[in-house]
Amino acid sequence: MTDTTLPTYDDVVAAAGRIAGHAHRTPVLTSRTANELLGAQLFFKAENLQRMGAFKFRGAYNALARFDAAQRRAGVVAFSSGNHAQAIALSAQLLGIPATIVMPHDAPAAKVAATKGYGATVVIYDRYKEDREQIGRDLAARHGLTLIPPYDHADVIAGQGTAAKELFEEVGELDYLFTPLGGGGLLSGSALTARALSPRTKVFGVEPEAGNDGQRSLRSGSIVHIDTPQTIADGAQTQHLGNLTFPIIQREVEDILTASDAELVDAMRFFAERMKLVVEPTGCLGFAAARAMKDRLHGKKVGFVISGGNIDLARFAQLVG
Repeated sequence: MTDTTLPTYDDVVAAAGRIAGHAHRTPVLTSRTANELLGAQLFFKAENLQRMGAFKFRGAYNALARFDAAQRRAGVVAFSSGNHAQAIALSAQLLGIPATIVMPHDAPAAKVAATKGYGATVVIYDRYKEDREQIGRDLAARHGLTLIPPYDHADVIAGQGTAAKELFEEVGELDYLFTPLGGGGLLSGSALTARALSPRTKVFGVEPEAGNDGQRSLRSGSIVHIDTPQTIADGAQTQHLGNLTFPIIQREVEDILTASDAELVDAMRFFAERMKLVVEPTGCLGFAAARAMKDRLHGKKVGFVISGGNIDLARFAQLVG
């Protein structure tokens, strides 16, 4: 597959085989209280319980597992606010590949510590003044590393689609599926899977209200670039969709919605109080948006991908306390 070839559901199936025995098959959780709140039957794919605490492990491991011998010797470089960083670092450790990760200076301390703990070399940059993509390209060129971006990569997209594959295999067809949206890896992979396994499902991406570049892109028909948004959803502080993710989203996604930081905090509190789950703000995007459109969901069967649970405990307590 070339860098510009769009992945298909066949690639998701191949990724599922590649990550089997390495990624957790995370549980699908239900909540009677959540069902009553929305008047619907809800299913939560708990990727906060995935290895390294987020769905990103799926795409990272799938991508690195396809490296040839020369790539494995030279190493991998990635840029990420945290979850892709940890995913690449852990996958590289498991596969014996040296890893260099470019992370923002204000990334959550727990995510930086975990990335280093998995053995990666961390390069810090200022996300508001420097271009992480250029830093990554420069490091790749200088040291002969293979750059694996956080979302705009066919193997990454295919790997992320395996979470929805497991969800549909467990609960059957859905009326609606909500996933968080940053750069679109999870959303596009999930949409490919929904089209194959549950074609009547309406797939929604949800991004932070402060960073609605995906929504604007879908409305305008071309990729919209924005400044780094100021939001507590650090996993969705992307500035644009990808050249691979956008056309899949255009073709397969019903709509892109937004949620405010206040709505994310309410959702975090619900998950903690009612379902005993620690969910990071980005992981709450889907449920937050669904709560705002509950009338449309009444009586329906609705799925959610809870994307991750990596948040500093002090910050978590501050937000939900």
